[in-house]
Amino acid sequence: MTRKAGSAFGKAALTVSVAAAVGSGLFATHGMTDDATAWRSAFARPSALAVPDGIPDTEAQVELGRTLFFDPVLSRSRSISCATCHEPSRHWGDGRMRGIGEPGIELKLRTPTLLNVGWIAPLGWDGKFPDLESVAFTPITGPNLMNLSEEELIARLRADPDYVAAFAATFEDREITRGGIERALAAFQRTIVSGSAPFDRWRDGDASAIGASAKAGFALFNGKAGCHECHGGWAFTDGSFHDIGVGRDDDIGRGRLFPTSKSLQYAFKTPTLRDVAQRGPYMHDGSVATLRDVIDLYDRGGIERPSRSPKIRPLHLSETEKADLLAFLDTLTAAEPKQKAASK
Repeated sequence: MTRKAGSAFGKAALTVSVAAAVGSGLFATHGMTDDATAWRSAFARPSALAVPDGIPDTEAQVELGRTLFFDPVLSRSRSISCATCHEPSRHWGDGRMRGIGEPGIELKLRTPTLLNVGWIAPLGWDGKFPDLESVAFTPITGPNLMNLSEEELIARLRADPDYVAAFAATFEDREITRGGIERALAAFQRTIVSGSAPFDRWRDGDASAIGASAKAGFALFNGKAGCHECHGGWAFTDGSFHDIGVGRDDDIGRGRLFPTSKSLQYAFKTPTLRDVAQRGPYMHDGSVATLRDVIDLYDRGGIERPSRSPKIRPLHLSETEKADLLAFLDTLTAAEPKQKAASK
């Protein structure tokens, strides 16, 4: 994937019709157009990495950020790093029901994946972070997370000749600063992009890349089940916030930031569905164990309350339709090797 400024959403040539790939009329049966150009364009992968404020990250920033991301020096006990909770081998999450901080305290929320995080600001389950740069010091300084003060972190890095040299070579001011740490970590995280999956090969014209059940599931996803209304586009997320009928009474999500908004009470970030079959448990609080349980939740419509999204309603899916949706979701997992830690 080539880095360049400008739009990250280049269009690929569109050659194979949906009718030929799926079966004539199947999409139309489920309420979606059979027009190949329309649906292929809607799910086109980006042709370049996300660019912050029109200024591309440099390779030096990315490599410095990679080193910081995997270095436990960022935690008070020097025992955990960013990668402890965002493990490459676990699709950039931790596979837990809820996150665990340095003191061994279970957090209230599940650790979100970092896949495609450069495109989906604002960030956080409640959207309190406007961009990637603004995220970095919350886990680092959080007493229940990495538990290290900004002052101590900068002192540690300034005492390390390798970091002194790396920051001097990366930033114009040649100094180790909070801003430099934020930019470097964000630059690396913008390179965390989901790999090519069977769905992408199918979208690009390989009719045999996914099976008949998955193709039927994709039609349901964009039709009767309505999944695409929140999980649209190449990353399968609208980047927005919805109450989907889950959550505890004392956890109101984005409603904390917008207390007068009825629709944002219990609203949480729509996660990407990339690699979703490998990223359980599910929901912001890890309260749904399996992907089949997620489909069942949507099928019955979740908790009925004033803030629940009008998009959430009983779906009346058959067992075959649920199996087809699962088959489709399985096609979103990439088989490419995950990123490794940088040597320091």
